[in-house]
Amino acid sequence: MTQSFSTLALSPATLENLARLGYREMTPIQAASLPPALLGKDIIGQAKTGSGKTAAFALALLANLNPRRFAVQSLVLCPTRELADQVTAEVRRLARAEDNIKAVTLSGGVPLRGQTTSLAHGAHVVVGTPGRVLDHLDRGNLQLDALNTLVLDEADRMLDMGFVDDIAKVARQCPPQRQTLLFSATYPEGIAKLAAQFMREPVMVKVEAQHDAVQIEQRWYEVRENERLQAVARLLDHFRPASTLAFCNTKARCRELVELLQAQGYSALALHGDLEQRDRDQVLVRFANRSCSVLVATDVAARGLDVAGLAAVINVDVPPDAEVHVHRIGRTGRAGETGHAFSLASLDEMGAVGRIEQLQGRESEWHELSELKPHSGERLLPPMATIHILGGRKEKIRPGDVLGALTADLGYTREQIGKIDINEFATYVAVERGIAKDAVARLNEGRIKGRSVKARLLRD
Repeated sequence: MTQSFSTLALSPATLENLARLGYREMTPIQAASLPPALLGKDIIGQAKTGSGKTAAFALALLANLNPRRFAVQSLVLCPTRELADQVTAEVRRLARAEDNIKAVTLSGGVPLRGQTTSLAHGAHVVVGTPGRVLDHLDRGNLQLDALNTLVLDEADRMLDMGFVDDIAKVARQCPPQRQTLLFSATYPEGIAKLAAQFMREPVMVKVEAQHDAVQIEQRWYEVRENERLQAVARLLDHFRPASTLAFCNTKARCRELVELLQAQGYSALALHGDLEQRDRDQVLVRFANRSCSVLVATDVAARGLDVAGLAAVINVDVPPDAEVHVHRIGRTGRAGETGHAFSLASLDEMGAVGRIEQLQGRESEWHELSELKPHSGERLLPPMATIHILGGRKEKIRPGDVLGALTADLGYTREQIGKIDINEFATYVAVERGIAKDAVARLNEGRIKGRSVKARLLRD
């Protein structure tokens, strides 16, 4: 049964804003966690990415805020910089009903100075990674004495990434009378220990890790170890999905697969823990703006990544934890669209397959690799290419400036330009593949905001 947000104790302005943002009914995790959270109870919520948990905790922390009090009243800890950015953006969207609520992101890979200045100007909500938040606490830049809500988002991944001590140090600096909201996709033993340390009689809320079988078509292929990577290329060639997220259990496997795919002419990039932050940013931007067809990732690296319209997920290896498998395939078939989930398994992995079947409550559908036929045409290339422009927010470049330079100045159409992403020091703009080289040459000859720019094409 669906439930409307109007059944909650939220202000009329908040309900009006939710309606404007297209939030009609609550998702299962919102319906289960928001009523006790709005009563001030501690919550342990278990739900997969894409289930609406960000709005669940954001609405709860915003209901606790006093906008006229310029002090940090809410702190959200996230495992990665990308997830912290996404959460901050969602908090700001949901906070539009209130005047002047300030949310600041504190994460690594970005200079401390700018973050320190933002904190000095006053913030109501801080979203950050544990290490960087601790850094600001140690330096005295961040005070938590007015805090009333602490959120641990993707808590299982923060444990996987070794943040447990940092989380403990941060929690010890929060007032004991605060509310704590913990959200996690899986519920390993470490979460129970964490909850026992920091939470007061938490309400346990679990949304079953099930997907609509109509939305996601799952196929399994038995492979020998020596044919596993080539099987991924065969799947891509046969089904030709427009965008694919391929999961590997190790960083080494990620690297091997990307090498093989690139050698065969696929536009493929790797996402794993060894990447520098700048390279990681570029990989994520290119996959999200449709200028890379295949992203090969480890579970930890892909956490918090939310790409709209993902056509397929490939499990290159079977994860030992069944809930991780369900979490992976839930990236496709969202928002009413259909998706494919292909999984490769060797005889050694059949025990893990059995655990997945048990969790999903149904048997796996097996297919032969021999069914996969090569496509006679060319490789399916991504529709877009990414131009990297030196200069970003520091130079006060805005999306409208870039769009204006490409359309009004250089004469390209609005339809030929895709997503424009601007960070501190760089701008990334997706353009139709056919105009990319020409656009780079002409940008280098022209100007943005009256200044000449350096542009280059990002290649695999």
